Amino acid sequence: MVKIEPQPGIMEIELYEGGASHLEGLEKVIKLSSNENPFGPSPKAVQAYSQSGKALHRYPSTSHSDLRNAISKVLGLPSDQIICGVGSDEIISLLCQTFSGYGDEVIYTEHGFAMYKISALAAGANPVEVKETNRTADIRKIIDSCNENTKLIFIANPNNPTGTMISLEEIHQLSKEIPKQTLLVLDGAYAEYVDHYDGGAELVKICKNIIMIRTLSKIYGLGGMRVGWGFGPKEIIEALQRVRGPFNLSVPALRVAEEAIYDQNYIEECKEENNNTRDWLIERLRGLGLRCDASFTNFVLPQFENQSQAELCDTYLQSKGFIVRRVGSYNLPQFLRITVGDRKTCEQLLNVIEEFLAGQK
Repeated sequence: MVKIEPQPGIMEIELYEGGASHLEGLEKVIKLSSNENPFGPSPKAVQAYSQSGKALHRYPSTSHSDLRNAISKVLGLPSDQIICGVGSDEIISLLCQTFSGYGDEVIYTEHGFAMYKISALAAGANPVEVKETNRTADIRKIIDSCNENTKLIFIANPNNPTGTMISLEEIHQLSKEIPKQTLLVLDGAYAEYVDHYDGGAELVKICKNIIMIRTLSKIYGLGGMRVGWGFGPKEIIEALQRVRGPFNLSVPALRVAEEAIYDQNYIEECKEENNNTRDWLIERLRGLGLRCDASFTNFVLPQFENQSQAELCDTYLQSKGFIVRRVGSYNLPQFLRITVGDRKTCEQLLNVIEEFLAGQK
């Protein structure tokens, strides 16, 4: 009798659900559910995509040297300590696969990115959720949750979906107090939106137990290309390179990502526009009577009276063609995560929310 079963932990994985893109019965919708850059990628990246089609019959680089050199030149990081992946998701998976296994523990915070738990389970490790304080990572709680089985700690800084972050001083202190066999992973998917913040790059240079991961899906506007990268101690990167598939990134993805990295003027323009609109949006939401934490990202997280009101507001927004994100799966059922669009879009969104709240009185 045939009895084929997946490895332990696999069937515990809940399928990841991305932000919706369509609404039944509506042809025109405004998608604010996936934290995408409303301005799209750099025009130079778009041009590189068109040109790369001429080389689709060629295998891509296995070393990613041109992209790694671009990251190195722009950010001042040693190229031999950089790894590139299919989004930062692949690097998260590689980290769990390489540094954890059966009987090991992988720590992530209460409202942390879903892929940490998924990748830990896929590697056979035990995911350990640590409570946050006011929707913000708490290093003392993380330290207290460590033991001899702790192999990885994931901290998204700034965090998705809360938009909050902790200081580099706290991260450095955490790195000093975790067990010697534990690798601290700083997920900087939204790091570019924060002023005077390197995502932890300088800490990686002086600490042997920290790796930083980044993505080009957010401010770079390359969600459809799926490109991410990591910077860490040489021995950590070398181990990950042994597990990474040799042709994991396509020819178009590598060329587009390289041009996007070099066009930092465009990134600064996107950052300024996003941050101004984000702060304005938060103040307007608060003016409507909704609690809303300060955000260091390209999304906001308004809090409603309860789960029912949040879901009713989401339904009302959908009826008007707006798609936002419910975050009950992140233990935040009374919140909605809303991507920061352009100013006109945000003004339209606020009008709809105001209509909804007025109808609740």
